[in-house]
Amino acid sequence: MPSSFKFLLIIWLLGSLPLSCQQSIRAETPIEHVVVIFQENQSFDHYFATYPMAANLPGEPSFHPAEGTPTVNGLPTVLRTRNPNLEQPWRVARNDAVSIISACDNDHGYTAEQEAYHLGLLDRFVQFTGSRDKGCSRNFVMAYLDGNTVTALWNYAQHFALSDNFFGTTFGPSMVGAINLVSAQTAGAVPENAKGPGGIPYTVDGTMVGNPPAAFDDCAEAEGTRVRMTGKNIGDLLNASGITWGWFSAGFAPTSKTTSGTAICNGKHLGSNGQMLPIYDDPDPFEYYQSTANPHHVPPATINSVGRTDQAQHQYDLDMFWQAAASGHLPSVIFLRGPEYTDGHPGYSDPLAEQQFLVNTINSLQRLPEWRSMAIFLTWDDSDGWYDHVMPPILNQSQIPTLDRILGPQGLCGSRPPLGGQQGRCAYGPRIPLLIISPFSRVNFVDHSLTDQSSIIRFIEDNWHLGRIGNGSLDIFAGSFLGSFDFEHPHTVQYVLDPETGETK
Repeated sequence: MPSSFKFLLIIWLLGSLPLSCQQSIRAETPIEHVVVIFQENQSFDHYFATYPMAANLPGEPSFHPAEGTPTVNGLPTVLRTRNPNLEQPWRVARNDAVSIISACDNDHGYTAEQEAYHLGLLDRFVQFTGSRDKGCSRNFVMAYLDGNTVTALWNYAQHFALSDNFFGTTFGPSMVGAINLVSAQTAGAVPENAKGPGGIPYTVDGTMVGNPPAAFDDCAEAEGTRVRMTGKNIGDLLNASGITWGWFSAGFAPTSKTTSGTAICNGKHLGSNGQMLPIYDDPDPFEYYQSTANPHHVPPATINSVGRTDQAQHQYDLDMFWQAAASGHLPSVIFLRGPEYTDGHPGYSDPLAEQQFLVNTINSLQRLPEWRSMAIFLTWDDSDGWYDHVMPPILNQSQIPTLDRILGPQGLCGSRPPLGGQQGRCAYGPRIPLLIISPFSRVNFVDHSLTDQSSIIRFIEDNWHLGRIGNGSLDIFAGSFLGSFDFEHPHTVQYVLDPETGETK
């Protein structure tokens, strides 16, 4: 058989395979593996207010910035001493971080956050997002940490890239942020006006504004009306192009099942607040879409099928990720969620428990052979209502009388019609941290480009030529991360930190 004919035959055979069996689209950049580590509830100022200058008090891990470290849009000295809020910003000492952060939580609802930002004056955090938990002071919302506590994050910023102009796609709590991470589209929710316990709105006029339980998840934590999302998400685009991907959550594997096959996720672990917490932390946005949901938490058919479409629908236990990595079946696009007690959420977790999870995970990712073609996007789902001094640009407006408050009690987040006429998506929301950890990221670099949660979708879409989600998705506005990369000069040496101290080993 002539060699040219053999070549044509091979091409024809490859083309005849279903998309689930091939990955025909090559990455646009040298990045062949995107890992998104998705944590909970931090504003930029809460973690990076004084970066790169730490207090370096006795008994705390020290932090000394490298010469030439760029400045960030951190909290100016004048706003630390003459802040327009009722309370002044204050530093949490490392020794107090666990006891203080794990005891209280802030109000971070869609409306409360807008009220705190009050006409762009950012002067009503204490009144509207300040903690209402028993025994907690309202000045809790003005707290910030520095490099003596979130030491690993500051060290990652020194060695890789940090954004100081990255925002939640819209205002609102965890599930709003999670849905924005995968679709940048919180409209299309069903039922259109669902409420949770106490009448808290889950959806309003078909837009998700709260934390409803997922319609397609047996182990959803929240109570009340289950909600599903219509439309597409990034998983749908990846499936259509045959790109392997997966969402990996700790505790996703059921501890048991009912006789009818309903999953039960009863795994628990002691939280920083001294209470037993579920290991499975359910802001898994893909469980709201029937096309990408795995309601009964069924495992993949084999370890070889991780990342490909089968009975697991790309939703897996976190342990499955490491098994797939060890067997050489690492998907191209990966979302990682640790146990609830390590997600950093105030009220039950803390920054030191979070640091241990993050450092252990990132150390392990760097030891994989795929590290040479990997980009890790480390970010958080929402701001928790923590004080941040930067007013987000309002690129998409909304006029729901009962919800919108940027312009005061008139029920307005701007007066222009929203994109697609879809209300309840006041955008952008609060500023949150984002780190890009990669052999290709610029070293000790601060990216000032305007980006948001949908920019992560945009990066994935552009890297694999997936197109846009459409139907009002804010990915069409998303800024680019390309300025944070230098593809010509990779640095592949592992940067290993100590999970306890966050310092270099």
